[in-house]
Amino acid sequence: MSLHAWSILVTLSILWGGTFFFTELALDGVTPFTIVALRVSIAALALYAYLRLKREAIPRAPALWGAFFIMGLINNAIPFSLIVWGQTHITGSIASILNATTPLFTVILAHYFTTDEKLNSRKLIGIVTGYLGVIVMMQPTLGAGLGVESYGQFAILGAAFSYAIAGIWGKRYLGRTSAPVNAFGMLTCSSLIMLPVAFAVERPIDLAPTALPLAAVLALALLCTAFAYLLYFRLLALAGAVNLLLVTFLIPVTALFLGITILHETVHPLALVGTAIIFAGLALIDGRILRLFRKPASQTDG
Repeated sequence: MSLHAWSILVTLSILWGGTFFFTELALDGVTPFTIVALRVSIAALALYAYLRLKREAIPRAPALWGAFFIMGLINNAIPFSLIVWGQTHITGSIASILNATTPLFTVILAHYFTTDEKLNSRKLIGIVTGYLGVIVMMQPTLGAGLGVESYGQFAILGAAFSYAIAGIWGKRYLGRTSAPVNAFGMLTCSSLIMLPVAFAVERPIDLAPTALPLAAVLALALLCTAFAYLLYFRLLALAGAVNLLLVTFLIPVTALFLGITILHETVHPLALVGTAIIFAGLALIDGRILRLFRKPASQTDG
């Protein structure tokens, strides 16, 4: 990758890693569904302004908006809600690590629902290794029996699974429109889903949050969602989908740094061991490190 692509990748990982940090701050005064509703609604408005500025047409085809609705449900409404609810029971640091398991689910789904991303022995070993890391990481809470902390961890895994479904589904049904339009469409539809849910369940008009939680919600919407999506699609064009997997490795690094240094979160030693095992599994799935080791060997043989 070029230096420019690397700079975008690092920035994107900081923004998405910061999602867990800003969620912790927002939860201090705003309820979970309301956080998600505000996040997607404000981000949708920001992307609408961006599209108007770029003079990019907004599609009107009902079939395409049906696709946006499904994508908004499985890529925004469901995973965002599960993550925010999960963080009411576990720290953002742990949530970010469990969320990094998305590629483990993706490679399994891709094997059955795509024609060009089949499982091989390397990916299978990576999947088994990654899930072993999840088990090790969750051992301190599962060992004490199922409780709210365990439910929080399972919620994050559910979000990762939803993201994996969205990745496969979006590749099949949203490949013909521009990336910013896709982002605007799904965020608009997820707003239509989450605003009624928030008002029905939490009555956000009764909330009286202080400035810090509100600022955190704005950061989630404008930086971690609207701006991050634009960077994501720019990086996709510059570096390709394979290199985007590197973001998965960097997001927990940012979240752990912010959580430990600023929020003073503590991480169980087994969680760190599990994290290392998960990353090893992801590295096997990615295959990049293995190719680096093979190159010197092939050069020596020649």
